[in-house]
This record gives sequence, structure tokens and C-alpha cells, in this order.
Amino acid sequence: MSSSIVEILSADEIRRTIVRLASEIDERCRDLSQVVLVGIQKKGVPLTMMLAHQIEVLEGVKVPTATLDITFYRDDLDLIAVRTPGKTDIPMDLNGRTVILVDDVIFQGRTIRAALNAVNEYGRPKHILLAVLIDRGHRQVPIHPDFVGKRLPTAREEQIKVYFQDPDGRDAVELIRATT
Repeated sequence: MSSSIVEILSADEIRRTIVRLASEIDERCRDLSQVVLVGIQKKGVPLTMMLAHQIEVLEGVKVPTATLDITFYRDDLDLIAVRTPGKTDIPMDLNGRTVILVDDVIFQGRTIRAALNAVNEYGRPKHILLAVLIDRGHRQVPIHPDFVGKRLPTAREEQIKVYFQDPDGRDAVELIRATT
């Protein structure tokens, strides 16, 4: 069995999408001093850094960032491949803040459900919002992103691969289809 790869977003399209997402976050969250961007390990972390940088470029405000590993909050550990937990680094108080969870792709919603549980270990935010680069549908839980880079309905058996310059050496989003 082989696969075909289709580029969904080029590096330039990712850059433009991040500019748009940063603008949408700024419009929705008027008081950026109360916002914390929390990147979900692994690919949500570089996306978080890009969004924080773009918000600073647009508004001159340095929005704090944090990283969150949700491995031990998942309800499907027995169904997924063994993984080494990433690092959680939330060096600020989340109480009363607007937390924006950031991830590269939302699919079934289980990662975000786990992230919501994990965030509660670090305080009680005033609001929790969700920003994703790609929304591919197929939810198993009632979770929907507040900020979406691209909605991309997919077949369940298809995969989405996101590449960022750091750590992958290039920026791209690809759709991978199994072919016979």
C-alpha cells in the first residue's frame, strides 16, 4: 500500500494564516495583558511561538506563552502509540486570565478535552479559548475551536502532517491519502 501527498498549505500560506489568526485573537481578546497562549506539545508549541511573535509585531504587546503536555490526561492511552511525555512549562498564574490553547490540528477533540483537564491543574482561567491551524472534523466530543486557520474536511483514514521550520526545517501542511 502506498500513499499520495497533497500540499494543503505552503510556507507562505501558513505565514498569512498566522497573521490572520493573530489578528482574530487581538480582535476577540481586547485586553492582551490578560491573555496567555498555551501550546499543546508537540506541534502546538511552535505554532504558539509564531502566534505570540505575530501579535507582538501587530500590537507591540508581548503575550506570555506556556507549554502543556497532556499525555497523562488522555482517556485513550491504551489505544495510542507509546509516547514519551513532553514538558509542561506554565510559569504564570492562570487564575482569572484568558487562556488560549493552541494546537496544530483538531480531529476527534480528545487532545483538547485532555488539555482542558490539564489546564485546571494550574488555576482557574476566566476564559479558555482554542486556536488551531487545521480543523479536519470528525469530533467525538463537543469541542469546537474559536480560531481556525483552515477547515479541511477529511476522510477518517487520511492524515494531516504539519511541518514547522523549527523543528522540521520547513513550513508546510500536507494531506496524506493511502492509495492501493
